[in-house]
Amino acid sequence: MKIRLFTIPNILTLANLVSGAVAVIVTLQYHNYTLAMGLVVLAAVFDFLDGFVARLLNQQSPLGVQLDSLADDVTFGLVPALVMFDMYNHSALYYGCECAVMGYMGYLTLIIAAFSVLRLAKFNIDTTQTTEFSGLPTPANALLLLSLAMLAQNGYIVLYQEHILLLSVAMSLLLISPIRMFALKFKGFGWKGNELRYIFILVSLLVIVFATVYSVAIIIALYIVVSTLKWLFAGKEVK
Repeated sequence: MKIRLFTIPNILTLANLVSGAVAVIVTLQYHNYTLAMGLVVLAAVFDFLDGFVARLLNQQSPLGVQLDSLADDVTFGLVPALVMFDMYNHSALYYGCECAVMGYMGYLTLIIAAFSVLRLAKFNIDTTQTTEFSGLPTPANALLLLSLAMLAQNGYIVLYQEHILLLSVAMSLLLISPIRMFALKFKGFGWKGNELRYIFILVSLLVIVFATVYSVAIIIALYIVVSTLKWLFAGKEVK
């Protein structure tokens, strides 16, 4: 079997990976969460385009699927984990308990990378995740955590070490949770069948206009809440 390495979709996937790798350097060397956030947003664009172009050019392949997951784990798994780790090491304790163990608790943030791998591996073999997701998608998780880190670094919110640990564990569990999260995959362009998607996009645009710097965090938090309520009231059905 002939395997084509350098197709246009694969190059876009590699661009996603490189963006994530640069975000790692920016985080650990320069502690610049705003730039890291920008790089992850850029990577998310590449992540969308690789699948879109693959379908457009009919260049979908098993290699592309594997590349996509590997790139996503770096960009949307390792990067947010390292941002949380770095922020933990530059944050204060809320309760002021300067016990030695707290210095090592920052490594708990790396659970984000581990659970992101589980989330991506599950997605690759789960045939029920065609029109909706099981658990929070890794890009949404990464964007939420990086937006919070960016807000904290620029003085819009305050995150103490305890908050960072709780966020890391809670979001990691959400990645592998059974909660069905709706996907923004439209069934044509009509209103019927796309009601929730159109409403969510409209609300998101309003949030961007009125909430500005807080918009990313609010939109993803809203996505989690709406998806959870939909899952609960739909009787937890898998569609």
